[in-house]
Amino acid sequence: MSRAPSVSIDVYKSKTFARFAKKASITDADLWKAALLANDGVIDANLGGGVIKQRIARSGEGKSGGSRTILAFRKEDRAVYIFGFEKKDLDNIDATQLKALRTLAKVILSYNADEMKQQIESGELSFLAAPKESENA
Repeated sequence: MSRAPSVSIDVYKSKTFARFAKKASITDADLWKAALLANDGVIDANLGGGVIKQRIARSGEGKSGGSRTILAFRKEDRAVYIFGFEKKDLDNIDATQLKALRTLAKVILSYNADEMKQQIESGELSFLAAPKESENA
């Protein structure tokens, strides 16, 4: 997938999401690909309040049975993976969870550069470097 260099987005994952991604064998390259698709307007579900849902396919399978990821998202700014689940474990998030995720997204999306740096230094967030072109196939 090629990218126009003029459009940038920073991609992060929360400490909690990182544990989920490791267990689900989701690579940082997979996360980048889903974030770039969202930035291009390809969003599986816009849940409002800066929260989107992106599906990520399992290796060798389609998206329908794969992992669901929830992001705090602002186009051409940042994508922060905050929650993940497997379709087999949870059909969807409920209204209470959505409210909490919207509150979290509002906080994360309001952080300035220094606050994002503090979150990274504390280990609450990790910055995902853009994958090399060979990893993004």
